[in-house]
Amino acid sequence: MATVFLSMGSNVGDRRGNLTEAVRRLNSDTDIQIVKESGFYVTKPIGGPPQEDYLNGVLEVKTSIFPSPFLEKLKTIEENMGRVRRERNYPRIIDIDILLFDEVVLETEKLTIPHRRMHERYFVLKGLAEIAPNITHPTIGKTATELLLNVGAGLASAR
Repeated sequence: MATVFLSMGSNVGDRRGNLTEAVRRLNSDTDIQIVKESGFYVTKPIGGPPQEDYLNGVLEVKTSIFPSPFLEKLKTIEENMGRVRRERNYPRIIDIDILLFDEVVLETEKLTIPHRRMHERYFVLKGLAEIAPNITHPTIGKTATELLLNVGAGLASAR
């Protein structure tokens, strides 16, 4: 079983309800086992048009699925929850990203592991450091806690 870290975010509608529903859907998949969940954090949007703040969180899950089919499962959950893909940084009902997938380093047209901007995003590192403070970024070589200390704060508040 692979250990996978996911980030989730929502800034449309019932943000907490959307994140809770995404967790429920992940947990109901027989190929996915949720191990840990971070708290949810309110954060300002990065780029895109004017929009509401996000509610974000991080999950640790176990899976026996390979990265590309796992990504397809995540996309299916997003679509089934009503996500419409638009331009980058647009508001969304749900966004689920793969941050880390064991020690895998992968770059394809559809998937990059580790997530290419995770080390720059406070809201990702805050949740990751909460549930796995000593997890090490496979290409940077720093722990989630070390990366969190090096990134500028963008956290509005914790909820």
